[in-house]
Formats: sequence, C-alpha cells, structure tokens
Amino acid sequence: MRNWSLARQMLVLQLAVVVVTLTGAVALTLIQTRELLTEEAEGKARAVTVSVANSPDVLSALDDAAPSVRLQPYAERVRTATGVDFITIMDTRGHRYTHPNPGQIGGLFLGHIDRALRGETFTETYTGTLGPSMRAVAPVKDATGTVRALVSAGITVERIDARLREQIAWAGLVGALGLGVAAGGTWLVGDRLRRQTHGLGPAELGRIHEHHDAILHAVREGLLLVAKDGTLTLCNDGARTLLGLPSDAEGRHVADLGIADVVAPLPPVPGPREPTSQRPTSQQPPSQEPASQPPGSRQPGSREPRPREATPEDEVAPEDRVHLVGERVLVVNVAPSRLGTVVTLRDRTELQALTGELDAERGFADSLRAAAHESANRLHTVITLVELGRTEQAVAFGTAELRAAQELTDRVVGAVREPVLAALLLGKSAEAAERGAELVITPDSELDDLGLDPRQMVTIVGNLIDNAIDAATRVEVHLHADQESFVIRVEDDGPGLADTAAFTKGWTSKGDGRGLGLALVGQAVRQLGGTIEVAGSAFTVKVPR
Repeated sequence: MRNWSLARQMLVLQLAVVVVTLTGAVALTLIQTRELLTEEAEGKARAVTVSVANSPDVLSALDDAAPSVRLQPYAERVRTATGVDFITIMDTRGHRYTHPNPGQIGGLFLGHIDRALRGETFTETYTGTLGPSMRAVAPVKDATGTVRALVSAGITVERIDARLREQIAWAGLVGALGLGVAAGGTWLVGDRLRRQTHGLGPAELGRIHEHHDAILHAVREGLLLVAKDGTLTLCNDGARTLLGLPSDAEGRHVADLGIADVVAPLPPVPGPREPTSQRPTSQQPPSQEPASQPPGSRQPGSREPRPREATPEDEVAPEDRVHLVGERVLVVNVAPSRLGTVVTLRDRTELQALTGELDAERGFADSLRAAAHESANRLHTVITLVELGRTEQAVAFGTAELRAAQELTDRVVGAVREPVLAALLLGKSAEAAERGAELVITPDSELDDLGLDPRQMVTIVGNLIDNAIDAATRVEVHLHADQESFVIRVEDDGPGLADTAAFTKGWTSKGDGRGLGLALVGQAVRQLGGTIEVAGSAFTVKVPR
C-alpha cells in the first residue's frame, strides 16, 4: 500500500470511510426501527386491552352461565379489526374465556396476572401458546371497583421481527444505493486527483516538493509567477533580493508592490534618438568600392570601417528586457503560461560595470589597431616617394601624419590625466572617425585624477559619447573640475533629446538597442550624488568632489 499512488490511497480510504459510515448508519437505523416497532406494538396492545376491559359487553357477559359463548365472537371481531394476534379474556384465576385457537379455551393463561389483580394495567414480553409476544394485561372492574375478570391482548415477536425484516430490506437497498453513489463520487474525485498528481505517490510528491523548494530558493536568479489577475503567487529568494520585495509579497498585487512595469509583457520602448546608420554627410566610408573593381579588392590606402562593437544590450535575447531597478541592471524575461505569467530575473549589474571598463580598454586597443593600419599605408606611401626620388615630399608627408596623431594623443593625455578616462576618449575618437563622425576635445578641457570610481566615469562619459555619435557627425567633449564639482559636457550637432524621461526608462531589447545607455548614465550620476542638465543636444553632468 505504501507504493500506491496518492489517488489510489485516497480512493481506498474514502471507500472505507463510506462503508463504515453507511454500515453504522444502517445498523443504528435498524436498532431504532426495532425499538419503534416494539413501542408501537406495546402501545397498540395496551390500547386494545384497556378498550376491551372497559367494554360493557364484557362485563355483562361475565354474568352468564357460559361467558365464552358471547365473549369468544366478540374477542375475534375486535382482534380482526385491530390487527392484534390474540385477545384473551379470563377469570381472576387465569382460566381463559377466549382464545384465537378455540381448543385453548378453558386452559390456564400463560403469563403474569398478579399486578392486574391488584387493579394495574401493565405490559410484558412472555412466551405463550403462540410463542413469544408483546402483551398487555388489564383488569375488568364492575361499578364497585371489584376486579371481575382480566383481559390480555398482544402481538407476537415473530410478527414484529417480520416487519423489521421488511425495514432491513429497504435499509439495505437504500444503503447499497448510497454506497454506489458514494463509490462513484469517490472514483471521480480519485480520478481527478490522479490526473492532477500524475499518478504519483505521497513519497514521490514529497520529494518533488522538497526538490522544488530547494532549487527555487537556492538559485541566484529571480523567479516570479504572476496570476492572470495580477496577483503575485510565487516569489523566490533571488527575486526578493533583486527587486527588494517584502517577505509577505506573495498574495499581493504587483501594482501594490511597485513591480507592475517589470512583469508587464510590453514591447520595447524606442530610445530617445533614432539610429542613424545612413547619414546624409559628405564623409562616406572609404570601403565603398567602385563598380569596376573585382569583388573583395580595395584601393591602396583605403580602410574598411568596422561595425559598432556588440554591447551587452545586443546580447539579450529578443524576448528579454533590460530593466533598471534601483541600482541594479536586470535582464527580465516575461513568458505566458497556463497559470499566468512566469517572470525570470538575472542580475547584470557587475557585468554592466565591467563591460563599461572593458569598452574603454577595447576602444584604446581599437585606436592602436586603426593607427597601425593607417601607419602601414602611410609607410608604403613614404617608401614609394623615396623610391621616386621625392625625398622632401616623403619627409613632409610622414611628419605631417605623425604630427596630427601626436597632437591628438598629446591633447587628450594633456587634458585628462585619469588614465582610464583618457584611454576611453582615445578609443571613442578612433571609433567616431571610423563611423564617419568627429570627436573633439575642447581646448579648455582639463581634468586631474579626482579619485572617483573609474567604472562610473566610463559609464557616464562612454554612454553620452555613444549616444551623441549615433545621432550626429560632430561631437564636442568638455571636461573640467572646480572646487565643488567635476563637470562633463557632451554636445553634438544632432537634433537633441526628444524625451527627457530617457534617463529613467531603463529597459530595452536587442531588437531596438536604445534606451539603456542614458538610463545607465542617470543611474551612475545618482549613485555619485550628481545632476544632469539637458539643453537641446548638450548634456551637462555635475558630480560633487
């Protein structure tokens, strides 16, 4: 039985309960029925006995020389009319005047008569000539109160038992019907339970619950189950930590918990600026090849522009959303189910910070790679000029290119003495050049190492520059520090910011790729206790020292 499924155990248990209940109910009913039938027989015998004893015909017949002549027909008529089994009229010594069997007339009455001789009417169960019977005995008194005779009427126990057997048959039929209905209902309940539990036993269900509970609360990722009416029905420890939910969050509406926007299956919101992959500028990528050249060939000295490096935003699956919750960057996946909506949360706060720092290093490496690529082209040009005997032109060409590259490096390093931030600016300069834009560091920019978190500064400066490059062809960056604050100003020649709420939207998807950068800027500025001002296409960030 231990290996039975839970549904089977419940079926057997319910059937056992039903059988015991019905058996007890039928037995109790039969006991009460027998008592009722006995009381009915006793009352009927007493009533008939008293009625016959008080009859004037009986008293007058006692004065005859042969009382049985008149009393026997009278007793039989009354017995037949009332339905009792016998009516016996006797003298005070117990000799019968009447009996259903005429052969018993004159015989001695079998039973007790002492109490009746004292003037009492009583009932008893006694075995007489007709077998055991429930009988009543009453005195026949004259006008002076003298007991002249006795009357006994009764119903046999066999007749009472016959009526009880009829009740037993009906009770058995009703009990069988009840058992059948209960068994059918129990089977239906058991079948439904078997489908819901997949035929598993209690031990297996217990193990599944333990495994489910252990896995649910052990994983670092957040898991939410939201019912169709918006009620939070399931929340693991990871979700409580990531969303800052209270311990009694389950059972409450998501709107009351402040996470309705996180769990809502909404499409991505467009970013504040439209992507500008095709700009109407005169600067076209040098990699556009003439139609006359064979596929894959390039003109000497040209370089192919690289596409924008993939960011963590691009690595998010199409059904995922990146959402900012407080100081955390969360990847939110919302999937419908038959129970409601399943929401999974993954924390990417540390990854986002490390990605920003890596982006600065990668930008610097890209700048070096681009410079090496261009240097090779220039070197070939210088060598060719020397071979042609144009030494002065070769020297002028080489020194001009070196002077331009060195001026950019000297200007950035001289203005920004924070190495991580300087590397970011050099990398973004190279990236802007490859994407057909111009990144300019204003001449009055000057910034020492202020001791701020370089990852926060990379997040702020890098995302502001990326946002400007996506929408414009010229970007100016101004950096300086005064006695109270550190100021970053990024301005471009684009259309400007159309939605000032972009700093707080904080969610996007791979299909759009916009909206998260400025939200990360807003998050970093808030963490540093700074402010952001927007005037058209100029973004000014002030961070206290």
